Amino acid sequence: MIAGMVDDLHLTGLKYNLCAAILLIPYALLEVPSNLALKKLGPSRWIPFIMAAWGIIVVAEGFVKSFGGLMTARVFQGMAESGIFPGLTFYLCVWYPRTAHAQRISLLYSAVTLAGAFGGLLAFAIVKMDGIGGLHGWSWIFILEGLVTFVVAIFAWFYMSDYPEKASFLTKLEREWLVETIKQDSTGLSKEFKRKFVFQALRDPHVWMLFGIHFCLIIPAYAFSLFLPTMITGLGFSSSKAQLLSVPPNAAGCLTTVVGGVLSDRFRARGPFILVGSLTALAGYCILFTTADSWTGYVGTILAACGLFPSIACVLAWAGGNSGGEVKRAVAIAIVIGCGNLGPIVSSFIYRQQDSPRYLPGHGTAIGCLCVAIVLSMVAMLEFTRLNRKKTAKCERDGITEDMAGDFVEMGDASPLYRYTI
Repeated sequence: MIAGMVDDLHLTGLKYNLCAAILLIPYALLEVPSNLALKKLGPSRWIPFIMAAWGIIVVAEGFVKSFGGLMTARVFQGMAESGIFPGLTFYLCVWYPRTAHAQRISLLYSAVTLAGAFGGLLAFAIVKMDGIGGLHGWSWIFILEGLVTFVVAIFAWFYMSDYPEKASFLTKLEREWLVETIKQDSTGLSKEFKRKFVFQALRDPHVWMLFGIHFCLIIPAYAFSLFLPTMITGLGFSSSKAQLLSVPPNAAGCLTTVVGGVLSDRFRARGPFILVGSLTALAGYCILFTTADSWTGYVGTILAACGLFPSIACVLAWAGGNSGGEVKRAVAIAIVIGCGNLGPIVSSFIYRQQDSPRYLPGHGTAIGCLCVAIVLSMVAMLEFTRLNRKKTAKCERDGITEDMAGDFVEMGDASPLYRYTI
C-alpha cells in the first residue's frame, strides 16, 4: 500500500500485516454459508448481490481516515468477498462436465496472476489522480476499483443465468444436450437442497484431504502475491525496479495456469499436475533459500509462480469434480477454498522486515508447506485409485449397470457408479 496510505493511516509495525490478515477471517468462515445461500437463492441473484456489496464497501474504504476505520472496512470486505471465488467455482462446475472443469477454473484463477502482473501498472496510473477531490492517490485506487465492480454486478444481475436448464441464450437442442451431458457425467445424482448432503461433505475425509493440499499451497501462493516485490528487493534490486520485475513471474504463472488446466482436462487427471506443479515451486523456493545471486534468485521466483498457481487451480477442479451431487459439491468447494484460505493469515506474517534481505524464514515456511502438499497429493491419488477399483469390483460382482443410477441418486460420490478423477 503505497501512494501515501501508510503515512495517512499510520500503518506502522505490524499494522500493515494485520490489515492484510483481518479480511481473511470472515472470508474463510463465511464461505460455506455463502455457497449454501447461493444454492438456495440461485447464482444469478447471490453472486451479483455480493459483488455489488463488495464494490460499495471498497469505495467506502477509499474514504477511511484511520487504522480502525480501515480494519472495520476490511472485515466487511471479507464478508462480501467470501462468496465470490467459491461461488464462481461452483457455478462453473454445474455448467460443465468434470472433464472440462480444470481449464475453466484455470481461466478464472489466472485472473489472480494477471492482477499481480498488471495491478501495479494500473495503480501507477491511478495515483496520478492524487489531489483530485482532495483525495490521495491510494483513495482513488479503492474508489475506482469499487465503482467498476459495482457496475459489472448490475450487468450480471440482468444477464446472468442460474443453471443450464434455464439458459435462455441456448437453443432448445443445445440446452437438452448440455443438461443430458452433465446428468450422465454426474451419474444422475441429486440436485435437491437437503441437509444430509451438507453433512455428507462435512464428514467426508477426502474433502478434508483436498483442503489440506489447498491449505499448504495457498500459504506460499498468497505470500508470493503479497510480498513478491519485497522478495525481489531482497535479492538486491531497487524498489522501483522490483515493481517492474514482478510482472514476468506473474505473467508466467498466468500462462502456465491456463496451459496446465487445458492439459489436466485433456488427460483427465488432477493429482499428477498438482504434484509436478508443487515440485516445480519447491525447486524455485529452494533456489531462493540457497542463493545470494540476484538473477539466480529471480529465476527462482519465476519457477515458484509457474508451479504454485496451476497447482491451486487443479486442486479446486479436483474438489469440485470428486464431490457428487450439487449440494455436497457446493459445500466441498467452500470447505476447500474457505478453510484453505485460513492459510493466508499465516502468509501475512511469514515475510517480516527483520528477516530482510534474504527472508529465509518465509522461504523455509514455503518449502515446508510444499513438501506436505506433495505428500498429500500422492496419498490422494493412491486413495482415489483404490476407491475406483473397489467400485468397479462391486459393480462387476453385483451386476450394477448405468441404467440402475436411480437407485443411488442420494448417495453422492459414494455411489458405486461414480468414479473419482485421479
